[in-house]
Amino acid sequence: MALYMPLFKVCKTLKPLTILHAHLIVNGLRNDPLASTKLIETYSQTGCLQSSRRIFNTFPNPDSFMWGVLIKCHVWNGMFREAISVYQEMLRRLGELNEFILPSVLRACSAINDLIQGKKVHARIVKSGFQSDPIVETSLLSLYGETGCLHDACKVFDEMSTRDLVSWSSLISNYVRNGHAVEGLGIFKKMVSQGVEIDSVTMLSVAEACGELGLSRIGKSCHGYVTRRNIIRIDHEALVSSLIAMYAKFGDLCSAENLFYNGVYHSVSSWTALISCYNQNAHYLEALLTFVKMLGRKVEINGVTLMNVLCSCARLGLLEEGKSIHGYVVRNNIELDIDFLRSSLIDLYANCGQLRYSRQIFDNTEDKHLVSWNILISGYVRSEMADEALSLFVEMIIRGILVDSFAVASALSACGIIGFSGVGCQIHCLIIKTNLQNEFLENALIDMYSKCGFINSANQIFHGTKKDSVITWNSMMCGFSQNGYSNEALNLFDEMCVKNFEMDEVTFLSAIQACSNLGFIDKGKWVHHKVITFGIRSDMYIDTALANMYARSGDLRMARKVFDKMPERSVVSWSSMIGSYAMHGHVDEAISLFNKMVELGIKPNDVTFMNILSACSHAGYVERGKSYFNSMVKDFGLIPNLEHYECLVDLQSRAGDLNGAYEVINSMPFKADARVWGALVNGCRIHNRMDFLENINMDLLNMDADDTGYYTLLSNVYAEGGKWNEATMVRSKMRSLNLKKEPGYSMIEIELNS
Repeated sequence: MALYMPLFKVCKTLKPLTILHAHLIVNGLRNDPLASTKLIETYSQTGCLQSSRRIFNTFPNPDSFMWGVLIKCHVWNGMFREAISVYQEMLRRLGELNEFILPSVLRACSAINDLIQGKKVHARIVKSGFQSDPIVETSLLSLYGETGCLHDACKVFDEMSTRDLVSWSSLISNYVRNGHAVEGLGIFKKMVSQGVEIDSVTMLSVAEACGELGLSRIGKSCHGYVTRRNIIRIDHEALVSSLIAMYAKFGDLCSAENLFYNGVYHSVSSWTALISCYNQNAHYLEALLTFVKMLGRKVEINGVTLMNVLCSCARLGLLEEGKSIHGYVVRNNIELDIDFLRSSLIDLYANCGQLRYSRQIFDNTEDKHLVSWNILISGYVRSEMADEALSLFVEMIIRGILVDSFAVASALSACGIIGFSGVGCQIHCLIIKTNLQNEFLENALIDMYSKCGFINSANQIFHGTKKDSVITWNSMMCGFSQNGYSNEALNLFDEMCVKNFEMDEVTFLSAIQACSNLGFIDKGKWVHHKVITFGIRSDMYIDTALANMYARSGDLRMARKVFDKMPERSVVSWSSMIGSYAMHGHVDEAISLFNKMVELGIKPNDVTFMNILSACSHAGYVERGKSYFNSMVKDFGLIPNLEHYECLVDLQSRAGDLNGAYEVINSMPFKADARVWGALVNGCRIHNRMDFLENINMDLLNMDADDTGYYTLLSNVYAEGGKWNEATMVRSKMRSLNLKKEPGYSMIEIELNS
């Protein structure tokens, strides 16, 4: 048998091993324990575990060592449940075990997170007297650490006869991996104080802990330590990658780049770590350029690399480039389920607005991961396809998939989009039933109830929270403003100021919008002062809201001053300022600003044209208004909606061109509503054209609407013209529809809560 032993080492493939196996049989070594054990082991290494099992089953009386080899072979091949079954079968047949078997069995238990079976193995270890074996102790430490039982892991560690470097590193790693980075660093400090030599594996966990906690000073000290002690060498790319990831979490791109480019040898892991570093800090273009460099160096690409590149393409909306990566994956037969590649592709197409492709990839997946469900539901919500998002969420529940906070929050957002409070309440019950309550979901519930109009329910949840996060306060302030409770929103803002609570851009934006809704110019100026004193950097949304607030309060000079100082202006900013001029009758200024906007290459949107048409209407610029209306389609590719047609009808009606206005109504691609007919009726009133009103009498009286303003205007016009029968008919129709004219009111500011 000794002559054959060297041959096992060179049998790397199945064919030579089969030949060697035949030679052993011919030479009468079929039942030789050593030969059979080596065959079992070598067949397993070539991926033919079935042959290993066949040799084992035909051996007359396998001993515990051969059983142990078979168990180890199953673990090597990732067949952890089968390994445990072999172990249990061995106990039934032999009733004994040795320390050689135990590490493999414990590894199998931790791999499938079977803590119950692991504890049974631990009990047998104690019963058999193997608890003091160093290898067995380290395996037990790994079992409890990897299954999250840190208390038991510490107990094993404290009782270990010898604590070597491996056991210290294992304990630190398990604490960090289970989200206890502070405790992990505490163990590391104790390890250093006891003079235990540190290696690269230990520093991997330490770097990860520093990154999680944002301890940049300690992290840099650790980097300096491993450099001085020459722990970073060519063969320690994992440590280099871990340090790059650490600097990424600090937002220190410069240090990450220096660490990478000063290295002599770059593996796929370090390239991938740098790409991930750029992604984490929203430098997506740099991530793609690094990937291009990586391809130029002909570095082998793995699934994690591709996942990060797909993330960059998704965030930049680069659909074609993302498709190229998808094609690379298909051409090279890369398994999509490796490293969440399938989820990354779903995310790519969802972010690029191609949800049809996302759904196709999702539906072609047999074993759908929770991440894939979450990404697709979130994609539907972002595209405001709330029905599809809720259907997918319900499907998750029906299939028995354990939903997480992310899926529930997306479903609540979908309910808010369509005002579906019934399903929202059911999801709220699910949160309570599954004990998923957390700050993230509380904010989502406040937002959902607010958008569905249940402001009291939102307020009740708000008062039941700890109110530790500025997001919670912002959610409630926005909810109040959205539902017409701007005063209550300002009261919350005042409470935050009194308590010196943290505020951000969203807080001030909500307060400014509330002031704008109420017309509280003095309060708005005070909030503006707070924006400056709090050191809030120039923000396009806040500046636009400020300009709008000043304009609505009649201070156009200050509104324009804020607008002119904006370092960046969106189409919303331009539209708001144009609308402000139009609202106050400064038509020429509105038109001038519109022309300047177009000259700067900023494409107007629907709201911009509505504002400029309204300005032309009030100034009587009929031809210019028609020109703007026609240019919507001709020059900017925008399809006029009902509000644009209302402006055009109002423009012509005010100018006295009632026939032209009536022709516009008849040529509209959709049915005119009360506002459009009301614009024509108002034109008849202005120009005292009761004759024209009589001609379209049937059109006006047959209008079905719940707009009290329309019926009141029509009734008053009939009454002014002496058409009392028609006026009575309109009032009668209002009563039959249970419509009442809303009484007018004025607001004055009698007290400032500042």
